[in-house]
Amino acid sequence: MSTLPNAPYHHGNLRQALLEAALRLLEQQGEAGLGLRDLARAVGVSPAAPYRHFDSRAALLEALAVTGFQRFTARMQAVMASAPDDPLAAMGKTYVVFALQNPNLFRLMFSPQLKKDARPGLRMAADAAFDTLRQAVGGTALDGRIRALAAWAKVHGLAVLLLDGQIAIRAGEDSEALVAEIIGSL
Repeated sequence: MSTLPNAPYHHGNLRQALLEAALRLLEQQGEAGLGLRDLARAVGVSPAAPYRHFDSRAALLEALAVTGFQRFTARMQAVMASAPDDPLAAMGKTYVVFALQNPNLFRLMFSPQLKKDARPGLRMAADAAFDTLRQAVGGTALDGRIRALAAWAKVHGLAVLLLDGQIAIRAGEDSEALVAEIIGSL
């Protein structure tokens, strides 16, 4: 096997295979259950193989957060491309639904452990997501930023309240409909 980064392995691109397996482990077991040795075992490679792509557990977590922001941004861009009647409400619903569908990834993306200022790739991915929101609210550079921050604070707060069980979803209640109704009243 080659020791070059991103060299193809018997199952394709090992880096991508590791990331996909890590995403599954993250959602099943949470961040605490995610280690490079466990990841190697899950993918069926030697314990040293992940270190060719991630020099530490922190590097793996950063790559997962970047992947999360990229997927999140793609969803929000798709919503904007569909030209909804109320772009901000549609984007807000997308934000909260993403959090509910990917709770551990969402928490990792916004984890205070991952200092975005010390991780340029993570900062770029997070900024791309915020820029999508800022484009949706429009306005001048300063006004648009403030409006985007206000919208972000509202939907992020709603997402966290739902994830933490502070807002209970009642039996038979459609969580996406509830989210849409709450966001529509903002």
